[in-house]
Amino acid sequence: MSTPRAIVLRAPGTNCDEETVAAWERAGAEAETVHVDRLLERPKSLDAFGILTLPGGFSYGDDLGAGRILATRLGALDEALRRFHDRGGLILGICNGFQVLVKAGLLPGPSRATITQNDSGRFECRWVRLVRSPGARSPFLPDDAPMELPVAHGEGKFVAESADALEALDRSGQLALRYADEHGLPTESYPANPNGAPRGVAGVVDPTGRIFGLMPHPERFIEFIQHPRWTRLHPRPEGDGLRIFRGAVDAIR
Repeated sequence: MSTPRAIVLRAPGTNCDEETVAAWERAGAEAETVHVDRLLERPKSLDAFGILTLPGGFSYGDDLGAGRILATRLGALDEALRRFHDRGGLILGICNGFQVLVKAGLLPGPSRATITQNDSGRFECRWVRLVRSPGARSPFLPDDAPMELPVAHGEGKFVAESADALEALDRSGQLALRYADEHGLPTESYPANPNGAPRGVAGVVDPTGRIFGLMPHPERFIEFIQHPRWTRLHPRPEGDGLRIFRGAVDAIR
């Protein structure tokens, strides 16, 4: 059984790359951090990997808006990214990486969307409950079990170009991950939904399910003891976030 290779793409301002590498390695992949400039110099080097990750942080300081500059730079990698995706490669964008994927047009797909400022008007840093949407299909979401993950963002509200477009994404299962209330139901209510995203959208997939972006940080809950209430909860062998990484690894072994 071969070991999948994951590339973690970083840029000035990225600050979650090391945690993301650790998560891929814990899930059974071989992971490598690569600066975007190196990939721009040698786009074909992407062919050596099965998983591409855009981690969290503040790429290029988010000076022109969250993820916008890095999204623009990815435009020069369009052919390499298309080839990567067409041969079955998986792409994961976490927080700032999700913002990049949306603003680069890689998510959600044919319809347009953006990620904008939280309704609260401030940076939100908290733990949230999450549920997979019925009908969602993605290697990154291998089961229906709910999860808890931390969020840390000021611009996390996913907004589609129209109400009809949002409905179409929902029907197709692309609104794959939702913020949930204490009863496990998708919610638009604050603070369970930290940014006010319509229909409680926390994560989105492309039509193939092989590109996945989410605002919460799965790499920050790999070990059970990373949960702030771990001493009060029933012990678990691992953190909820590891399921996302392991699902992708298992899918391409």
